[in-house]
Amino acid sequence: MRYIPAAASTFFIAASVSLAQSRTPRPAFDSFEVATIKPTPPDWTGGRYIRMLSTQQFVARGHGLNTLIAAAYNLSPQLISGGPRWIVDDHYDVLAKTPGDIRPNLEEQMAMLRNLLAARFNLAFHRERKEFSIYALTIAKNGPKLKDSTVSPDAAPEGPPLLAFVLSPQLVRLPGRYVSMPELASVMQRAALDRPVVDKTGLSGRYDFDLEFTPDEAVFGGMLPRPATLDASSKPEFFAAIQEQLGLKLEATRGSVEALVIDRVERPSAN
Repeated sequence: MRYIPAAASTFFIAASVSLAQSRTPRPAFDSFEVATIKPTPPDWTGGRYIRMLSTQQFVARGHGLNTLIAAAYNLSPQLISGGPRWIVDDHYDVLAKTPGDIRPNLEEQMAMLRNLLAARFNLAFHRERKEFSIYALTIAKNGPKLKDSTVSPDAAPEGPPLLAFVLSPQLVRLPGRYVSMPELASVMQRAALDRPVVDKTGLSGRYDFDLEFTPDEAVFGGMLPRPATLDASSKPEFFAAIQEQLGLKLEATRGSVEALVIDRVERPSAN
């Protein structure tokens, strides 16, 4: 039998206990610990977004219930039907605290948001398969121009930078860091385009990119029309920029997709 000095044995035991204590169990992330939903102030000018502001602070600003549902269930708003007009017209802010001391990933955040919407809006719905006009996100002829991500998802408490369009009348940017293709398809269908986007690239990695394009009537519901004057430095429009800068393309087609039909919904009580 090998002899281990008492001092060394004590060190091994202490190290094992310390290691076991450092492995904090991951919470179930079934629901937020606390959450408030309030109308967005009428003078709010900070845009619409959903993000983790810190390890435990989840925030959504300036969203209609329809776009909250779209985010929670990863749908194009075009695939949500039923319900009264206020689910589009009324805008809300959500401030919530997540359980535990570990930042939830995107799917865990959305699972908690789904439960919150069901509880606070008394939301009930059913699903239907529908034939719909869609965009298929595919790889362009000369292959993808994406860079493998150099971002660590745990480098900051709030995680990788938010994937969101940055709008101006002359230029729209989409800075992407640590982005998967399903996430790219999701942000395009929820924010920029008027139909669902289905990822058919077959790419399974996470990537860094910077997409820049000139706005026109084909994106954002025509909210940012094409600028009246363009110069030599102007970026291409959205569909061309996807192909030139990312090596991807969007093909207009039709496909069977799952739609969400609202059966019951109520305005939330003040909280």
